[in-house]
Amino acid sequence: MDTDLPGAGCGCVGRVKKRPEKECRDLLNRLSRIEGQIRGIRRMVEENAYCPDILTQSAAAAQALNAFNRELVSSHIRTCVAEDIRGGREGAVEELVDTLRKLMK
Repeated sequence: MDTDLPGAGCGCVGRVKKRPEKECRDLLNRLSRIEGQIRGIRRMVEENAYCPDILTQSAAAAQALNAFNRELVSSHIRTCVAEDIRGGREGAVEELVDTLRKLMK
Protein backbone atom coordinates (compact mmCIF):
# COMPACT_ATOMS: atom_id res chain seq x y z
CA MET A 1 0.00 0.00 0.00
CA ASP A 2 1.37 3.42 -0.93
CA THR A 3 1.06 5.85 1.98
CA ASP A 4 3.41 8.58 0.76
CA LEU A 5 0.77 11.15 -0.10
CA PRO A 6 -1.89 12.70 2.14
CA GLY A 7 -5.49 13.00 1.02
CA ALA A 8 -7.75 10.65 -0.84
CA GLY A 9 -7.16 6.95 -0.82
CA CYS A 10 -8.75 3.78 0.36
CA GLY A 11 -10.95 5.54 2.91
CA CYS A 12 -8.10 5.92 5.38
CA VAL A 13 -7.86 9.59 6.33
CA GLY A 14 -4.46 10.97 5.40
CA ARG A 15 -3.46 7.81 3.55
CA VAL A 16 -3.31 6.93 -0.13
CA LYS A 17 -3.66 3.60 -1.88
CA LYS A 18 -2.03 2.82 -5.20
CA ARG A 19 -4.67 0.71 -6.93
CA PRO A 20 -3.95 -1.78 -9.70
CA GLU A 21 -4.88 -0.33 -13.09
CA LYS A 22 -7.77 -2.77 -13.64
CA GLU A 23 -9.32 -2.05 -10.23
CA CYS A 24 -9.07 1.70 -10.80
CA ARG A 25 -10.54 1.40 -14.31
CA ASP A 26 -13.42 -0.79 -13.07
CA LEU A 27 -14.26 1.63 -10.24
CA LEU A 28 -14.13 4.62 -12.56
CA ASN A 29 -16.37 2.84 -15.10
CA ARG A 30 -18.94 2.17 -12.36
CA LEU A 31 -18.82 5.83 -11.33
CA SER A 32 -19.27 6.95 -14.94
CA ARG A 33 -22.41 4.81 -15.24
CA ILE A 34 -23.74 6.25 -11.97
CA GLU A 35 -23.03 9.79 -13.20
CA GLY A 36 -25.01 8.99 -16.33
CA GLN A 37 -27.91 7.73 -14.22
CA ILE A 38 -27.86 10.93 -12.14
CA ARG A 39 -27.82 13.09 -15.27
CA GLY A 40 -30.78 11.09 -16.56
CA ILE A 41 -32.70 11.68 -13.33
CA ARG A 42 -31.93 15.40 -13.53
CA ARG A 43 -33.23 15.45 -17.10
CA MET A 44 -36.40 13.67 -15.96
CA VAL A 45 -37.00 16.36 -13.33
CA GLU A 46 -36.34 19.13 -15.86
CA GLU A 47 -38.81 17.50 -18.26
CA ASN A 48 -41.47 17.09 -15.55
CA ALA A 49 -41.47 13.30 -15.62
CA TYR A 50 -44.00 11.43 -13.48
CA CYS A 51 -42.83 11.07 -9.85
CA PRO A 52 -42.86 7.24 -9.68
CA ASP A 53 -40.74 7.09 -12.84
CA ILE A 54 -38.15 9.42 -11.28
CA LEU A 55 -38.23 7.47 -8.02
CA THR A 56 -37.62 4.21 -9.89
CA GLN A 57 -34.55 5.67 -11.59
CA SER A 58 -33.36 7.20 -8.31
CA ALA A 59 -33.61 3.81 -6.59
CA ALA A 60 -31.60 2.23 -9.41
CA ALA A 61 -28.88 4.87 -9.00
CA ALA A 62 -28.81 4.31 -5.24
CA GLN A 63 -28.44 0.56 -5.79
CA ALA A 64 -25.58 1.19 -8.23
CA LEU A 65 -23.82 3.40 -5.69
CA ASN A 66 -24.32 0.74 -3.01
CA ALA A 67 -22.75 -1.83 -5.36
CA PHE A 68 -19.81 0.53 -5.87
CA ASN A 69 -19.42 0.87 -2.09
CA ARG A 70 -19.55 -2.91 -1.59
CA GLU A 71 -16.82 -3.42 -4.17
CA LEU A 72 -14.62 -0.73 -2.63
CA VAL A 73 -15.13 -2.05 0.93
CA SER A 74 -14.31 -5.56 -0.24
CA SER A 75 -11.09 -4.38 -1.85
CA HIS A 76 -10.24 -2.30 1.22
CA ILE A 77 -10.62 -5.30 3.52
CA ARG A 78 -8.59 -7.62 1.27
CA THR A 79 -5.76 -5.14 0.85
CA CYS A 80 -5.51 -2.20 3.29
CA VAL A 81 -7.03 -3.85 6.36
CA ALA A 82 -5.30 -7.20 5.85
CA GLU A 83 -1.96 -5.46 5.32
CA ASP A 84 -2.47 -3.27 8.40
CA ILE A 85 -3.30 -6.30 10.56
CA ARG A 86 -0.28 -8.22 9.26
CA GLY A 87 1.86 -5.16 10.00
CA GLY A 88 0.52 -4.89 13.54
CA ARG A 89 -1.12 -1.50 12.98
CA GLU A 90 -3.19 -0.74 16.05
CA GLY A 91 -6.66 0.51 15.24
CA ALA A 92 -7.05 -1.10 11.81
CA VAL A 93 -10.13 -3.08 12.80
CA GLU A 94 -11.69 -0.14 14.67
CA GLU A 95 -11.14 2.06 11.62
CA LEU A 96 -12.95 -0.53 9.48
CA VAL A 97 -15.82 -0.72 11.98
CA ASP A 98 -16.14 3.09 11.94
CA THR A 99 -16.17 3.10 8.14
CA LEU A 100 -18.89 0.41 8.05
CA ARG A 101 -20.96 2.37 10.58
CA LYS A 102 -20.83 5.42 8.31
CA LEU A 103 -21.93 3.35 5.32
CA MET A 104 -24.83 1.77 7.18
CA LYS A 105 -26.46 4.98 8.45
